[in-house]
Amino acid sequence: MTTPVCTSASDAATRSLPNARYPSFTSYMRARQPVLLRTARSLTANPNDAEDLLQTALTKTYVAWERIEDHRALDGYVRRALLNTRTSQWRKRKVDEFACDELPEPEPRPGHDNDPAEQQALHDAMWRAIMRLPARQRAMVVLRYYEDLSEVQTAEVLGVSVGTVKSAVSRALGKLREDPELGLVR
Repeated sequence: MTTPVCTSASDAATRSLPNARYPSFTSYMRARQPVLLRTARSLTANPNDAEDLLQTALTKTYVAWERIEDHRALDGYVRRALLNTRTSQWRKRKVDEFACDELPEPEPRPGHDNDPAEQQALHDAMWRAIMRLPARQRAMVVLRYYEDLSEVQTAEVLGVSVGTVKSAVSRALGKLREDPELGLVR
């Protein structure tokens, strides 16, 4: 009998945990996996790395499951695990990152007046510009604008002050405004 190939980070995480002792963890993981995978994709250069990153973060969460007091704050815990794990990977690898081919964005909402081709061109250009930001600024922009966290929540997730978030996001937005590729599609 052959072992099935991993199809998603949540399936892989479930298989990697012997005797899944926490049904609440399994329920949480299955319910939140798409959102958390989108966050992981925003932090990495390709979908495969994102799934590996999410699997590692979910494994760390599973190991700490009994110690997590407030299960209503699990997304913050997992996001922090994602960021910490990704930061450790950056420090170890010191490899250049490249923009990913597939963007972790939902489909455009119907009813917009813009041409879909123009929307896609702007979308692609924006993600390439975001991927060129320094890692710390990119993480803050992703948490603030793609995960829709407040400045306070972003600061808590990253373990920095609110002022640090404000200034880093401001600098990142300034870089995005000055990006020549984004100027071409405006």
